[in-house]
Amino acid sequence: MTAETRPSVCPHDCPSACALEVEVLPGDRIGRVHGAAMPYVDGVICAKVARYAERVHHPDRVLHPLRRVGAKGEGRFERITWGEALDEIAARFKDAAERLGPETVWPYFYAGTMGHVQQSGINRLRRVMGYSGQLKTICASAAGAGWAGGVGSKWGVPPQEIAQSGLVVVWGANPAATQVQLMGLIKQAKTANGAKLVVVDPYRTATADKADLHLMLRPGTDGALASAVMHVLFRDDLADRDYLARYTDCPERLERHLESRTPAWAAAITGLTEAEIEAFAKLYGGVPNSFLRVGYGFSRSRNGAANLHAVSCLPAVTGAWKHKGGGAMQSTSGVFDLARTLLDGLDVPQRPVRSLDMSRIGPILTGDVGKGPPVTAMLMQNTNPAVVAPDSGLVRQGLARDDLFLCVHEQVMTETARFADMVLPATTSMEHSDLYTSYGHTFLQVAKPVIAPQGESRSNHRVICDLAARLGAVHPGFEMDEWEMMDQVLDASDLPKAAEIHAMGWLNCGKVFDDAHFLSGFGHPDGRFRFAPEWGAEGLPELPDHFDVIENADAAHPFRLITPPSRHFLNSTFTETPTSLAQAKEPTALIHAEDCAALGLESGGMVRIGNAKGSVLVRVAATSGIARGVVVVESIWPDRHFAEGLGINHLTSADAALPAGGAVFHDTKVWLKAMLPADDDENGA
Repeated sequence: MTAETRPSVCPHDCPSACALEVEVLPGDRIGRVHGAAMPYVDGVICAKVARYAERVHHPDRVLHPLRRVGAKGEGRFERITWGEALDEIAARFKDAAERLGPETVWPYFYAGTMGHVQQSGINRLRRVMGYSGQLKTICASAAGAGWAGGVGSKWGVPPQEIAQSGLVVVWGANPAATQVQLMGLIKQAKTANGAKLVVVDPYRTATADKADLHLMLRPGTDGALASAVMHVLFRDDLADRDYLARYTDCPERLERHLESRTPAWAAAITGLTEAEIEAFAKLYGGVPNSFLRVGYGFSRSRNGAANLHAVSCLPAVTGAWKHKGGGAMQSTSGVFDLARTLLDGLDVPQRPVRSLDMSRIGPILTGDVGKGPPVTAMLMQNTNPAVVAPDSGLVRQGLARDDLFLCVHEQVMTETARFADMVLPATTSMEHSDLYTSYGHTFLQVAKPVIAPQGESRSNHRVICDLAARLGAVHPGFEMDEWEMMDQVLDASDLPKAAEIHAMGWLNCGKVFDDAHFLSGFGHPDGRFRFAPEWGAEGLPELPDHFDVIENADAAHPFRLITPPSRHFLNSTFTETPTSLAQAKEPTALIHAEDCAALGLESGGMVRIGNAKGSVLVRVAATSGIARGVVVVESIWPDRHFAEGLGINHLTSADAALPAGGAVFHDTKVWLKAMLPADDDENGA
């Protein structure tokens, strides 16, 4: 069977936004997917995207519009036409808005597709119609606030420079699972420069397995570790005082503040030894061109923004930013200066509407809505909050409301879609055009469809435009196809046309050295890195510190639960594909072997993990590769894969992190109880 190879782009919420080469087989089917020769991707992609055909051609893919005929959550639907579906959705939205005002309608989305045309139309619709706004907090808001507090601009050293680094520190990330190209760059640095790899993470990830030094700290204590490292840098004259004087705001004040933040102080908080902290500080301070890859994981805590800011201070203290291969990167998204007016409808005057926090969808749908009417109508694209959002018991309770009209535009029948009144079939990235940026590299990309839409599936853009016509929503963006939109956005951004970028394969939007390394100034009016951030909210530390607002373990809840991503899934995507499921096997709780012994837990047995929200039953895996007192359940497994049908986000909190919100998935205190085969369904501690 002959295959033609066509270019595409991976659309999923991963830093890499990989350039792809897709095998297209007879019968309009895709075969194997390969990485393209883009300088960053270099032909390498993750295994789950390589077998993307399992998702595109999944036998249970949603291929036709469906109307609910059973109870909410039951998953019983009947097939209807697109015309019937869109007419009913528009009528229900109009009726809800007439009764309670337009803010009763809440369009809800996230980054299941990272393409700008397909993702942004829902924002244009909400702005034109005056529907409730959405705070995009579930992933990056805490990390973004922490990085902006010090650096001020949303970019850093491009990842390709890792190959020239003398030391690589991966802090709160697992690129072996979530950004595979970084591991190749780290290997290059090791081979060419003898670089060491340091990983800071509460458990032994696939990345930590390859580290020269793994600092296995307690969750939520990263600010304490960073503060103690800076204490040693100042104490041992490893700080670049000339750089500090020229490029930072208050180095003398910082040094005085850190005098009491000793390795002994941090050891008591982090669970690390003084010797480990001292060794790391001296290693970091002794390598001028150290590269710090700042991840998102440790920001998903009540003190996440403060922690991330503290970590981002390290290269400012050593002056690592001055050197090729030195400095830090958290996100590259700020290098893509796209004109967003057309995409988001920013030329429409903003009505005084509320913005609802997407991470708090559970409390919001069960009554904690603040000002304005209850949410009684929703359109969802690119997300699966019944599984992904925190406090999922409340999310499901809210989605099950009889007075909530829910339309879900989706590729597969997710847990969220099972609660919908209307399910619309969505195209995959292989079946529509889009414009892609990245938050892990600097290459702008354009993709065309490589196959026709499967079944009756339609793109996000088309559905939004068709719905806008029925709602009477008027905007030029609703009259254009994807290609016309891309060209207008690119033209307004002083960038080449979409066809030109597609023909080139990609366009590098990276900064020149002095700008990427902030030698021309950081992103604050005075051009200086800020050790003392202007947080815009009260209560956060004035200078880098341990911000003790986390759910600390206590006598009733002696363990801390974190829920980092499984390498076989991407949020809840790929949880339906057979190879990913076979490799992931089943939900598992990683628990230190000594903790298991103390509790009478055995590998392969069952443990009940609980807190005030309830409890979850899961398989045990005893390990030495985790901090004592910590439990890891890699996510995000759909609830149906757990022994009792309750997934791990039933235990996580919908509390918002300071200062700008953010989901606190890794900030949960819990108890553990061994479950013997004869045990009943008791939920007590």
